[in-house]
Amino acid sequence: MKQYRIAAIPGDGIGKEVIAAGIEVLNALAGRNGQFGFSFDHFDWGSDYYKAHGVMMPEDGRERIRDHDAIYFGAVGAPDVPDHITLWGLRLAICQPFDQYANVRPTRVLPGITSPLRHVSGPELDWVIVRENSEGEYSGVGGRVHRGLPEEVATDVSMMTRTGVARIIRYAFELARARPRKLLTVVTKSNAQRHAMVMWDEIAAEVARDFPDVTWDKMLVDAMTMRMVMKPGSLDTIVATNLHADILSDLAAALAGSLGIAPTANINPERRFPSMFEPIHGSAFDITGKGIANPVGTFWTACQMLEHLGEPAAAARLMRAVERVTADPTLHTPDLGGQATTRQVTDAVIAAIQGDNE
Repeated sequence: MKQYRIAAIPGDGIGKEVIAAGIEVLNALAGRNGQFGFSFDHFDWGSDYYKAHGVMMPEDGRERIRDHDAIYFGAVGAPDVPDHITLWGLRLAICQPFDQYANVRPTRVLPGITSPLRHVSGPELDWVIVRENSEGEYSGVGGRVHRGLPEEVATDVSMMTRTGVARIIRYAFELARARPRKLLTVVTKSNAQRHAMVMWDEIAAEVARDFPDVTWDKMLVDAMTMRMVMKPGSLDTIVATNLHADILSDLAAALAGSLGIAPTANINPERRFPSMFEPIHGSAFDITGKGIANPVGTFWTACQMLEHLGEPAAAARLMRAVERVTADPTLHTPDLGGQATTRQVTDAVIAAIQGDNE
């Protein structure tokens, strides 16, 4: 029987609650399947670790997890620790050195969930947003001088490389080709950002020649927000820069009904390093400890992890279970307008897995 080693990093806030729920569901799925199992190694890195040790994770943290099959990550961020410390000290400290350059965020309206776009004509949204995850606006290049003085200067330099842009656009074209509609939209801001964004457009046109079966177009990011709201059925696969896709994917999650249901995969396509899987909702300290965090995004994230591990049948079984649960309004957590608890949703998904005969 296959045994997958998973590094579990719950992190902060509700991350601890939803990762615990995700592990329960994954173990139930493995028991139902009988052909694979999981070995979870738990790491207590995050803001509490920072308060005790002065760093978000130990110096040899990446070495401890680099040989795992995947990383299951909860959330990072705390009200009493600056966001740039938590983000750069943990999540980006894993993503960038492990070259997880493809951030993949599927978005669709799950059964039983009402989208804010319900009155828009045409098909409901069914998208995959591909975010460049290693450079661009989040490359970390920049600095501050003359701190505290009237002439203080701060810079953040967006670094775009031909290699980085070409590989993420090629990844997006390949993903679009694998989806039924074979449709890709490339998002930039090349009217105002006349160097790096123009390079994006040029590279997209070059790569497109290798994918004659994929229909593609390009949009400016500001116009893209309107298209997502007004014409969601015109979109399928979307690729954008680190910053642009970060923003657009949160909009996409809201349009699908809630940030609580949205998954993310941080992929190293060449598999030289483990990939990391996380829900996008953040640490949500306003509901931490109340037992009402929505675990659906974490379960959907687990589906992505299973697909990456080469277990598509198990991923499909888990997704069927999730959809059966979301279809029942009595099992909606408060972010979806219901009163269900994390425990109730988790138990219902486990029951649906055990009762699945497909």
